[in-house]
Amino acid sequence: MFTEIPTTNIAHAIQLAVAPVFLLTGVASILSVLTNRLARIIDRSRFLHGKLLSTQQENQDQGIHDELAILTKRMRFINRAIALCTACVLLICSVIAVLFLDSFISINMSTPIASLFIAAMLSLILALIFFISEIYLATANVRGGP
Repeated sequence: MFTEIPTTNIAHAIQLAVAPVFLLTGVASILSVLTNRLARIIDRSRFLHGKLLSTQQENQDQGIHDELAILTKRMRFINRAIALCTACVLLICSVIAVLFLDSFISINMSTPIASLFIAAMLSLILALIFFISEIYLATANVRGGP
């Protein structure tokens, strides 16, 4: 099953793995943006909860409850985007591992590699859809309505 691998084959496997590593860097940057947005949503939510506890006026309470509801929706979108980006990173790491494994064994691994990569791209696409949905929701809230 395992064959002796010349150094040139290992060097070629490393060359093949470089492109997915750059993709990992890009997805990690997106994850950083998502987690920062989530932190801002949480901070705003905590502020509004504190304001809700300190205020006694009912007309202000409704506005705070409305904004908290929007923040909850935004949080769901961001959490889904983070989960999908994380799945994308795991799938890309799997692609890299299978690329190296393909260099050491004599089984054709092109179908698993392609499948993992397609799954990673689908995860990234869905994550970006959730991200843009959260952005639209946030900007609609700033403009004063959905």
